[in-house]
Amino acid sequence: MTSKVDEDLTYEQARDELIDVVRRLEAGGTSLEESLALWERGEELAKVCRRWLEGARARLDAALAEEKAGQDGE
Repeated sequence: MTSKVDEDLTYEQARDELIDVVRRLEAGGTSLEESLALWERGEELAKVCRRWLEGARARLDAALAEEKAGQDGE
């Protein structure tokens, strides 16, 4: 479940934090517990990014449908 704080993140904030999480995981040197916590945080951040992208896709689809309807009505 995504927290209220995560829901307030912009796409860019979530993406940047996700990049940092991935870098930390790739660098290694963390304990198993820390790695699991980073992985879980990364999953949460990926969900935030996915929601933003799905919302953007819906807005684009709506705009394109509106444009097409306007052209069909001419």
